[in-house]
Amino acid sequence: MASRSTQILEAAARVIARRGVRGLRVEELAAEAGVSTALIYYHFKDRTGILLRTLEFINDRAERYTAHRDPGAGALSPREELDRTLLLELQDTTEVRENSSAWGELRASAVFDEALREDLARATLVWNQEVAGLLGAVRPTAPAPALAASAERLTALMEGLSMRWLSGTLPIAHARTLMGEAIDTEVERLGRAGGGAAGAAPQPAGPSSPSSAGQSENPA
Repeated sequence: MASRSTQILEAAARVIARRGVRGLRVEELAAEAGVSTALIYYHFKDRTGILLRTLEFINDRAERYTAHRDPGAGALSPREELDRTLLLELQDTTEVRENSSAWGELRASAVFDEALREDLARATLVWNQEVAGLLGAVRPTAPAPALAASAERLTALMEGLSMRWLSGTLPIAHARTLMGEAIDTEVERLGRAGGGAAGAAPQPAGPSSPSSAGQSENPA
């Protein structure tokens, strides 16, 4: 059974996804979670505390469902891991829809609420770094600045695609197609920047072929 604080955070994510940040009132949150307002204030102090902890909660939940693997599934290649992790952000499930809606609401609210900005910036930085790490496994010779830039483009696109899907202006299948094409583009770009094949480690030159030491693999 989930702890009371987790129960409240789950309820907060539902309310924000359904009614927006402005619709999150402590009394309604208490009713949604089935707890007293006093318990909410005990755990989270005030409304800003609720929002900040909810941001952390939905970020952690996204990490869980994008990292989920079926029991007995074989190991994935670096490129498969990259594709799977990003595309799992675009699933038409209740959990993903709720999470993406709440994340978008909190980001939009940070335009007007400075209290959210620092934590949101930190969560975004961690997300960018995680995606850069996945890209680096695919293109191990790509320079760090190029990996960071590619990751930032992909996460920014993900947010835009999610909002268009959630607002009913973009079918989920098309959103996934566009995301897949963007991943292809970034992997190719990094291949040109690093001069290595996707997921391939540099091979040392053999003693019988000294001329190969200065050659690089063709980008995929």
